[in-house]
Amino acid sequence: MKILFVCLGNICRSPMAEFVMKKMVAEAGKSGEFLIDSAGTCEEEIGNPVYPPARRKLEAYGIDCTGKTARQMQKGDYERYDLLIGMDAGNLSAMRRICGGDPLGKMRLLMDYTGRPGNVADPWFTRDFDTAWKDIQEGCEGLFTALEKGAGRA
Repeated sequence: MKILFVCLGNICRSPMAEFVMKKMVAEAGKSGEFLIDSAGTCEEEIGNPVYPPARRKLEAYGIDCTGKTARQMQKGDYERYDLLIGMDAGNLSAMRRICGGDPLGKMRLLMDYTGRPGNVADPWFTRDFDTAWKDIQEGCEGLFTALEKGAGRA
């Protein structure tokens, strides 16, 4: 399963989701079954590392994101990945624009995999990394469970 997590700049939410999901699949002994990456919909942060407060939040849970730098989502990502998971409705709209739509139904919001669909809180604007962490953790757990049940697109 190839999963691309997407947010605006690829320095907070999407890399947090990328590394949380990588840890989950590794702990389940399924790393070889997954390719997990992240990207942003804008070009402003290209090449920048994970934002320090996001990196520190990951480190607090034993997750290392060393070497990750922001990249912009490209149209070709639609063919490359099985699922493209946006963090909020604005990301989803931009993802559809970049890819020219979603004819195969590969695009979803991360929070759709929880009991409280909606947007992942954006800590870049709120500075609330605890809420973003909670949303991302819950969303990744729900996504992983759905994939285990064979319902990753549901």
